[in-house]
Amino acid sequence: MSFLNSRSPEAALAFGPKAPDIGPMPSPHFTQSLSKRLGVETGEAVLRYELLQEQAAALGRQGARLEAALAALNGHAGGEGRAALVREAADAAWCFFVQREVIGLRDRAGVIAQYAIPREVLNRIGAR
Repeated sequence: MSFLNSRSPEAALAFGPKAPDIGPMPSPHFTQSLSKRLGVETGEAVLRYELLQEQAAALGRQGARLEAALAALNGHAGGEGRAALVREAADAAWCFFVQREVIGLRDRAGVIAQYAIPREVLNRIGAR
């Protein structure tokens, strides 16, 4: 028997003759689904939204870095300085692949085709 439902004089003075039985607390899943149905933004939802925004922005920055490195490599006629440009493009491609994998995008073939990443860059990072 709980303190709230006891018939002791202290409980009677504090809570009246008998405390109301409010029943069990709702499960966290119920309150989460209720907030989703009602469109209520919780702190967790706001945080998730901000994290997704940051992931998208980081992916965009890495994509722009890859595009710039590939443009510099493609614009180079050859000879002196090409190794440094290949190294920079390989680093940018690797960072872009890692950023995509972090957010769950694992298909590299589409990215390689879309950005037209040269074989020498892919060989440098060990991509297949």
